Amino acid sequence: MKIFKTISSIRSYLQELRNGKSIGFVPTMGALHQGHISLVHRANLENDIVVCSIFVNPIQFNKKEDLAKYPRTIEKDIIKLDEIECDVLFAPDVDEMYPEPVFDKYDFGHLEKVMEGQHRPGHFNGVAVVVKKLFDVIEPHKAYFGLKDYQQLKIIEKMVSSLSLDMQIVSCPTLREKDGLAMSSRNVRLSKYERSIAPAIFRVLNSLKEKINQITPAEAENWAIKQLNKFVEMKVEYFSIVGADDLLSVKSWDDRPHIVACTAINLGKVRLIDNIILF
Repeated sequence: MKIFKTISSIRSYLQELRNGKSIGFVPTMGALHQGHISLVHRANLENDIVVCSIFVNPIQFNKKEDLAKYPRTIEKDIIKLDEIECDVLFAPDVDEMYPEPVFDKYDFGHLEKVMEGQHRPGHFNGVAVVVKKLFDVIEPHKAYFGLKDYQQLKIIEKMVSSLSLDMQIVSCPTLREKDGLAMSSRNVRLSKYERSIAPAIFRVLNSLKEKINQITPAEAENWAIKQLNKFVEMKVEYFSIVGADDLLSVKSWDDRPHIVACTAINLGKVRLIDNIILF
């Protein structure tokens, strides 16, 4: 695996390799787990060259303490990527990505104003800035994102569509631990007890399928919040049942052809997000 830390060097290398070959790209913030690895595997199956990036993007964090606590395991990450035959790793530092102050602004309308956007103002602009910059550097044919960050996926799809970027966004299933907890780099920060109760998030999400057409979406939201709040250590930040494409609230199960339930929960000092596509 080739490793690059500068934009000019990776651009030059990829330009030599292209010659009609397809490039698959997996952007990450490191602390890689099997969810990330599954994205690289998928990219390997569908492309001639696979590029992964590791960059902890400071402008998408609302709180400095969250940025400071984000796990950084670059040496272990390199070993994992090498083992699964990732071709190229781009691991720039902050000065390389942002040599000057960033003033780019994106408007994603309603998509960025609900759920994560409501609780983390400016977060999605920071995501869009770094992803667009990475796309400009790598120029991939396909880029791979997990469904766990569902709202982020919709934001990136909107950006690619709005800017008419010549590439495809590939969404990949959320990988889960055996007990249902969505794999996340943040899981390592859970205490032993917090980790033991964290699977309740997915159990509640999964149970919503039984509520369809029995109670209204609003009643289902309230039921889910009540179930999760039974755990003293859990604090539900939001629980929303929305249209899978527009993220607008639904009043009835017939409002949209596809509906997703999304939640963010503070478990101790760790913030976890998860979702399930109900239909």
